Amino acid sequence: MRLHDTYGLGARLDHLAEGRRPWLLLLLLSLALYLPGLANLPPVDRDEARYIQATRQMLETGDFLHIRFQDEARNKKPAGIYWLQSAVVDGLSSAGSTAVWPYRLVSVLGATVAVLLTFLFGQQIFDRRTALVASGLLAGSLDLVFEAHVATTDAALLATAVAAQGVLAAAYLAPRRGESVGAGLAALFWIAQALAILIKGPVVPAFSLLTILALAIVDRRGGWLKALRPFWGVPLLLVLVLPWLVAIELATQGQFLNEAVGHDFLGKVAGAQEAHGAPPGYYLALLPATFWPGTLFLGFGAVWAWRNRRLPAARFLIAWAVPSWILLEAVPTKLPHYVVPLYPALGLLTAKGLIAAAEEGMGVSRRWVQWLPAVLWAVVGVVLAAGLVVLPLVLDRRASFGGAVAAAAVLAALWHFLWHERARPSVANAGVALVAALLVVAPGFALVLPHVNAIWLSRSAAALVAAERLPDEQLVSTGYTEPSLVFLLGTGTRLLAPAEAAAALVDGTAKLALVADRQDQDFTAAVTAAGRTDRLYGAVRGFDYSNGRWITLRLYRLAPAGS
Repeated sequence: MRLHDTYGLGARLDHLAEGRRPWLLLLLLSLALYLPGLANLPPVDRDEARYIQATRQMLETGDFLHIRFQDEARNKKPAGIYWLQSAVVDGLSSAGSTAVWPYRLVSVLGATVAVLLTFLFGQQIFDRRTALVASGLLAGSLDLVFEAHVATTDAALLATAVAAQGVLAAAYLAPRRGESVGAGLAALFWIAQALAILIKGPVVPAFSLLTILALAIVDRRGGWLKALRPFWGVPLLLVLVLPWLVAIELATQGQFLNEAVGHDFLGKVAGAQEAHGAPPGYYLALLPATFWPGTLFLGFGAVWAWRNRRLPAARFLIAWAVPSWILLEAVPTKLPHYVVPLYPALGLLTAKGLIAAAEEGMGVSRRWVQWLPAVLWAVVGVVLAAGLVVLPLVLDRRASFGGAVAAAAVLAALWHFLWHERARPSVANAGVALVAALLVVAPGFALVLPHVNAIWLSRSAAALVAAERLPDEQLVSTGYTEPSLVFLLGTGTRLLAPAEAAAALVDGTAKLALVADRQDQDFTAAVTAAGRTDRLYGAVRGFDYSNGRWITLRLYRLAPAGS
C-alpha cells in the first residue's frame, strides 16, 4: 500500500533513504538545528557557565587533572568533557577569550554524531526508511536541540549512549538473524562505555545494565552477551578509565569519588538536590514538549510497540526505554535532560509506528491515538510560537520582527496540519513537523533569545565594567554570584559578601565593585564605616532566571581619600 502523502515526500522515502543521501540530509538538518545562535547566545547559567569556566582554568593553569571553579574543587563529574572542550578551545580560540562557541562545538558534535549513529544502528534494527525518520525526529527534539547549544555533558553523553546501545542491539539481534558480531563492534561497546564514564560517570553503563536485565528476565537467557567479548572488553574499559580515576583519587586524597559518587550521584538518588525535586510522572508530563516535534506521532509508536512487543527489535527498544524511564521517574532529583539517552529508542519506535500506520493503517480505531498527541503537539507549537513574540515584549518591552515572522510561519504549519491533513499518519507530515521545529529553533536561538537583554544580566554587567575598567584592575561582586559573570569578567573576579567587598576596595586589592540592589545598603554602610565614600559609575538591570527575580547591579569605585 502506498503511503498517504499530499506532498510526494512519503512516496520518495525509499529514494531519500538510498546511498549517501540520508547521511547528508541528517548532517544538514543537524547543522541547521544546532548552529543558529551558537556564537551570539551568551553563557547560560548555571551549569554551562561552570563547565566552561572550569575548562578555561585547565587551559590557564595547564593542570588537566584537577577540576576547579575558581578556588573550589568541582569533584562532581569526571574530566572527559573538560578535556574535549579544552582541545577544541586550544585549537580554535584561547583561554583569555570570552567567546563561548568553541566550548559548545563539543555539544554540537556530540548531538550530530548521536543522530548519525541512530541512523547507522537504526537501519540494522529496522530498515533505512525507519532509521531516517527516527534520526530526524531525534535531531529535532527540543531537549536535544537545547543540549546541543550549551557546553555541558549531555549531548556528548548521548553519542556514547547510542554507540553502546546500538552495539548491544546488534549483539541481541544477530543470533536471531543468523549473523555474528565482529570484534570491532564489541570493542566499540566497551570504548563507548569508557567514554561515557569519563564524561558523566556510570549513567550509560546503568542504562545498558537495565536493558540487559530486562531482556534477560523476559527471554530467560543471556548467551547473546558473549558476542560483546567481556573477557577482554572489561579490561579494555578499565585501561581507559582507571589511569585518570587513580590519579584524581590520589591527588584529592580520596575526595573525588566521595563527592562524585557519594554526594552527587547517590545524593540525587536518595533525595532532591539543588531544588530539582519532582514527583514521579514528571518526565512523562514534559514529554510533549521535550520530545517535540516527535510527540506528534508518539501514539502510533506506542500502539506499534505494544502490538509487536514479542518481536526482537521491538523488545530491545522497549527494554532500552521503559526500565530506565521508570528508574528516572522514581529518582527524586529530576532535570529534563536526564531522559535524553532514551530518545533514540523512542524515535525508532515512533518512526516504525508512523510508517506502519501510514502504510497499513494498523487498524487503529481509537481516535485518541491520532488526535491526543496531535493536540498536545499543536499546543506546544503555539506556546513556542507565542514565546518568540511575547518574550521580547514582556522582558525587553520591544518587538522582534524575526520572531513575529517565524511565529506566523509556525502557526501556519500547525493550522495546515490540523485542518488540511486532519492529523493523518504520513511520513510527509514528519517533514512538516521538522520544518515547524526549524522555524522555532533557528529564529529562536539566532534572532530572539540572544537579543532579549533582560535575561543576560552578566553580559550587561560585563559591558558596563568594560567601559570603566582600566587594565589589570581587579573587580569584586556582591549579591550577584552567577558563574557566567566569572567567565565574562575573568577568573580573578571575586564573589564576596558586602562587608568583604567594601574591605577589598578600601585596602586596594580591588578597584571596582558590582553590587546587587539588595546588598547595596550594607556595602555602602561598610564603606562609610571605613571612613571612605563610594562613587557610582553606572547600573544595569535584568532578570536573574536562576533565582527568578529582577536585579539591579551598580558599579562602584571609591572616591579619592579626603574627597
